[in-house]
Amino acid sequence: MAAIKEEVNSRTILIFGANGMLGHALMNVFPDASFLGHRDVEITDAVSVRKVILQERPSAVINAAAYTDVDGCEDNPDLANAVNGDAPGYLASACSETGAILVHYSTDYIFDGSRMDYREDEVPGPLSAYGRSKLLGELAIQKNTKNYRIIRTAWLFGPHGKNFVDTILSLSKQMPQVKVVNDQVGKPTYTVDLARKTPEIISREPGIYHITNDGVCSWYEFACAFIPNAVPCSTAEFPRKAKRPAFSVLVNSKTTPLRHWSEAVKEYVHLKEAI
Repeated sequence: MAAIKEEVNSRTILIFGANGMLGHALMNVFPDASFLGHRDVEITDAVSVRKVILQERPSAVINAAAYTDVDGCEDNPDLANAVNGDAPGYLASACSETGAILVHYSTDYIFDGSRMDYREDEVPGPLSAYGRSKLLGELAIQKNTKNYRIIRTAWLFGPHGKNFVDTILSLSKQMPQVKVVNDQVGKPTYTVDLARKTPEIISREPGIYHITNDGVCSWYEFACAFIPNAVPCSTAEFPRKAKRPAFSVLVNSKTTPLRHWSEAVKEYVHLKEAI
């Protein structure tokens, strides 16, 4: 493991998805890395992806690029499959060719929610186009390289991107009550904490890792932690285009847990109020 750390530190790290919420968090953790956004390279173009990786010859590639509009994926499944499914395979192939480690972020939505929680070795069964596309990405990676770390995470929130916390805070100021579903359960995850955990995962053995903030809650319970006027409702009362799993709790059985989500969201809201 020490040899892996030394190799990564002696060469470049290449990060895709610089413009996203997680990409911004990774900038603070890897300030010397090379960051690429969609204007720099089209991740769905296998030739372009291979060219930049062969040119940079990084020790590690971190893929934070994704099409994360869950309902939008229902309307644009081909785009979802291209960005979330095919592109990770292109990255994996190029990483295999150059000997680079590939770190890729996946999602709790690859599971169907029929269990109370999910370990890393549970069989996936996505309910939505988004979940199916992310599972395709996982399979493409495993097919094209052995030196991968797939990090499944959930319910991301943080600076520099559209997220649940920002949306609910805004609604709370506009409405006397904010209805929030109380029958979908998972683990909120702060992008800052996830980014800080990533160097450790790079140093670990290849495989799949479940990384979220600690603690389990419903969306309603999550909202109650930072607004005073949330009221519970059912998923049936708040229909969405894409079906969400009722339970998508990711069990981290391989590493030490991140701090509790309530502490993380308190920090984030305080940060927003200070701006």
